[in-house]
Amino acid sequence: MDSKLVCMYYCFIVFILVLANEVGGQLEGRVFDVTNFGAVGDGKSDNTKPFRDAFANACSYTSGSSMMLIPKGTFMVKSAVFKGPCKGPIEFRLEGTIKAPADLVGDDKWVAFRYFNGLSITGGGTFDGSGETAWHNKHCRKNSKCLPVSIRLEFVDNAVVSGISSLNGKFFHMSIYKSSNIELDGITITAPADSPNTDGVHISNSYNIRILNSNIATGDDCISLGAANKNIFISKVKCGPGHGISIGSLGKYEGDTDVSGVTVQHCTLTRTQNGLRIKTWGSDIKLKVYNITYDDVIMDDVYNPILIDQKYCPSGDCDKSKVSSVQIQDVWFSNVRGSSKSEYAVKFLCSSEYPCNNINIRDINLLYQGPEGPAKSSCSNVRGSASATQNPHPCILESSSLACPITSSSWISLIPIGLVWLAQ
Repeated sequence: MDSKLVCMYYCFIVFILVLANEVGGQLEGRVFDVTNFGAVGDGKSDNTKPFRDAFANACSYTSGSSMMLIPKGTFMVKSAVFKGPCKGPIEFRLEGTIKAPADLVGDDKWVAFRYFNGLSITGGGTFDGSGETAWHNKHCRKNSKCLPVSIRLEFVDNAVVSGISSLNGKFFHMSIYKSSNIELDGITITAPADSPNTDGVHISNSYNIRILNSNIATGDDCISLGAANKNIFISKVKCGPGHGISIGSLGKYEGDTDVSGVTVQHCTLTRTQNGLRIKTWGSDIKLKVYNITYDDVIMDDVYNPILIDQKYCPSGDCDKSKVSSVQIQDVWFSNVRGSSKSEYAVKFLCSSEYPCNNINIRDINLLYQGPEGPAKSSCSNVRGSASATQNPHPCILESSSLACPITSSSWISLIPIGLVWLAQ
């Protein structure tokens, strides 16, 4: 071999080795492994301080993006707040399991991320809330701040949560508050059907939130949307058991503001208490729910597949003289199909003072096989349209006597007028 070629070959090898060493050094420099700060993944040791120290170093990294790494193992961590802003984008990479202590009560948070612009939570690991130790705590049943939300995202912009699991939260599994441009993709949330208040994802005061390709099974709402939300997109979510996908409850608290631009599509709900639900309280608090789209949703043995409930009162002891002041309008249900566990598969129970307006149902096919006969629908104080396939028979109509409840079982025939069906 020519001496020049030999020289070039060895120079190239040296260059590659130097480059690899520099890249490895840079990677090592930006990765902050919690075990290097004293964390022990034995499921028993308190790793709260090592986690906080690792995060402090990752957050202050100034040479680009950084990573806080939780490797394989089970790391017990008490209440921890990771607070930005950081010097650059940060990845919270969870490859193992973070486990909450059994006695974590009296606090409304477990792991919280606050004030970030550029955050990713990845790694395929698990947040284990140890909820089975707290669900039957009678002292906490009526105190929402007694038990912690497993994962809080608050004042967070431009974030991705991908491939992680949340198991047995003591209270809500994940809460998103006053945040924007967040994507949840491929997450798994699991708790028993009888676990109280274990909502999968609760969103409030936020916009541009996407929940995709996820599996949620809980003892409460799979996804719940509180007040002041805008542009929420939910697609390819499997929900059940649980209480379904809900907007609300709304109208209970002063300061509640509008919810708009919600899309739910390509989802499957299995043996849930409710399917697609909008729920509001009887009160004088005024706000609107509008531009809501439900499309291509499968119901499998769901108790209330389609429900607007403006007389929401879970405790049963509400003031029945109070009428909801929430205006619900411009809602589309399309291609909703499957099986109902209840006789009334479609129920629109709207406010007598603020009737539901422009509620549209198209291609609805919900089967019920019970002793009462085929599936039925029930309406009060609702205007809108019904078109294409309709099973059960629709009860939406354009009428001046909206206060008169109508059920599909009382219909003799339906005459289509444009996109509006009228009883005759």
